[in-house]
This record gives sequence, structure tokens and C-alpha cells, in this order.
Amino acid sequence: MEETINNIKKELRANMNGIAGKAMRDAGMPYHVIWGIELPRLRSIASQFQQDRRLAQQLWNENVRESRLLAILLTPKDQFLPQVADIWAQEFKTTEEASLMSMELVYPQKWATSFAFEQIARGDYLPSLCGWLTICRLLREGGRLMERSEQELRDHAASIGADAPMPLRKAVQATMQELKN
Repeated sequence: MEETINNIKKELRANMNGIAGKAMRDAGMPYHVIWGIELPRLRSIASQFQQDRRLAQQLWNENVRESRLLAILLTPKDQFLPQVADIWAQEFKTTEEASLMSMELVYPQKWATSFAFEQIARGDYLPSLCGWLTICRLLREGGRLMERSEQELRDHAASIGADAPMPLRKAVQATMQELKN
């Protein structure tokens, strides 16, 4: 696995964008290292490596933006457990991580709805964002909720104040729009 990690780090160095990385650091992104590599390029890098749960966990544990995003992309969907999702959600550093995990790993799971509701109910910004994005995508893809669950979502949406972060407000608004459709 060390060889794979070293090969990933070589790819990150080869694809770094110093200007973007500096802009991200200046904007306050909370990572020790930021290579400034955009998501499409990270997807390309991820495609060069085999998905592996242990490799993904090792990458997640690094305080490097691109390593954490690659961890999400390199996690086998069929091995992603709700317990791991819960731990990772509590460790989110940015909206980018919350969004990517929602779309790549949580959305396809049978347990996606219950996980999303748990994260929304916690009320912590980034896990809640992940939950709202997951429910929104499920609804967009034709999923339906029981009336009681819809009411619970409406209650949570009503508790989101105007001072909530913009990405969360937008996710809530999009989800409420999907409920109307």
C-alpha cells in the first residue's frame, strides 16, 4: 500500500496548480497541504488506481485536500458502511467534502435516506449539508418519502435561519422544491 500512496503523491505533485492552491489557502481552506487540483483531474487520477477501502481510509486521515477527496473517489461503494459514513461526516472540513461524499458514496446506498435524516437532525453544518444534498438527489431521481418524513423535513427546513451558511440554505431550498414536484 505504501507504494500506491507514493504513486498517488507523485500524481498529485505532477498535477499541482500552485495558483489555485494558493488561492484556496488564502481563502482559508483548513488543510495542511493544498495542491490546487480541480475535481475532474482528481477523478482522472483516481481512475488510475484500484478502489480499496484501506487505501481510502489512509488517504482520508491525511490533512491534504486532494487526499481526502481521492479517499471518497477510491472507496468501493459496496464496502462503504454507514458507520464509516457517520465518522467521516463528523470529520468534514469543507462543503466540497460533504457534497462529494453525498453524491459519490451516500446517495447510492440502501441506507442513504436514514443516514441523511440522522445528519440533518444533528444540525451540524457540514453533516447536515451532506444529508440535505442526499435527500435532494434521491427526490430528483424519483425517490419518494413517507408523509411523516416529508413533514420532518419541512420542520427541519423551517428551523434553518437566514444566518445559516449559503450552501446549506440552497440545499434546503432545492430539497423543498423537489418535495413540491
